[in-house]
Amino acid sequence: MQIESNKSLKEFNTFNIDVKAKSFVSVNSVETLKEALRNYATEDKFILGGGSNILLTSDLDVLVLHINLRGIKILEESEEEVVLEVQAGENWHEFVCYCLEAGYGGVENLSLIPGNVGTAPIQNIGAYGVELKDVFVRCEAIEIKTRQQRTFTKTDCKFGYRDSIFKNEAKGHYIITSVALKLTKKNHKLSTSYGAIRDELAKEGKTQPGIQDISRAVIAIRKSKLPDPSELGNSGSFFKNPVVSAEEFQQFRNKHPEAPYYEVSATEFKIPAGWLIEQAGFKGQRFGDAGVHEKQALVLVNYGEATGEQIRELAMTIQQKVRDLFGIYIEPEVTII
Repeated sequence: MQIESNKSLKEFNTFNIDVKAKSFVSVNSVETLKEALRNYATEDKFILGGGSNILLTSDLDVLVLHINLRGIKILEESEEEVVLEVQAGENWHEFVCYCLEAGYGGVENLSLIPGNVGTAPIQNIGAYGVELKDVFVRCEAIEIKTRQQRTFTKTDCKFGYRDSIFKNEAKGHYIITSVALKLTKKNHKLSTSYGAIRDELAKEGKTQPGIQDISRAVIAIRKSKLPDPSELGNSGSFFKNPVVSAEEFQQFRNKHPEAPYYEVSATEFKIPAGWLIEQAGFKGQRFGDAGVHEKQALVLVNYGEATGEQIRELAMTIQQKVRDLFGIYIEPEVTII
């Protein structure tokens, strides 16, 4: 186990924030992970995955464990379905590409989502009508305190909208080491209900799309709206779309009948946070090197030398303005450290 001191984390977070870790270990096996947890049992630790859903606001005076476990294997297979075990350090989009090449369906709508497989259950990642929970079987995790392995089933994970047990009562207690997902080999259940996907498929003349077609459509949509983190520091959607009660929604609609919305249930409605932020006047605005993307108001960006604290302050300013204008609180999707 190799420990690095005063390690820059700029290349390990998609905001490209240049903060340093007091100590840094790249974890490439479960044995290394257990060794680090055993040898540094009394030290504070920070678990780092793909760095795509975090905003680092200061140096980390702790031991940073970078989860770099790799590998994909088949656990179960039939004519119709396959269950894959994917190690936590695998890049999510590269995994989606692997599935598409093999003809496995179920994750095509989740193409081009940044980050690693191990952090996908924490966030219950989702896009264009599909969430991780739709294909999730279970995940393996190591309890930090005891170094014992535990299996979390779909029920155990308590998945919600961009939410799971790992963001609540299990937060900071476990490190996910692998994820098992069930995918289809034929008779794929395609999700094309989102208008943007239908429009993109129509543009390409695809009347009977396959999983590759849907993936290409999603990639085209995401590239048209979202900046590439390798070119412009960002963490994708910074805020969750707020879900409000039917009563709150009716009050909102009475004042803003032009606002887009999605019906979650008979008692809950989702309002696009991007629309709220755009109406508040922030879309395309720049404050030093921290800013709001010109094509998608949900995305906060680092134009080069912004600090994590500057981006956090911008996020708080946006939250307050949206609350003042609409009476709605928009919650960060990104974890602020």
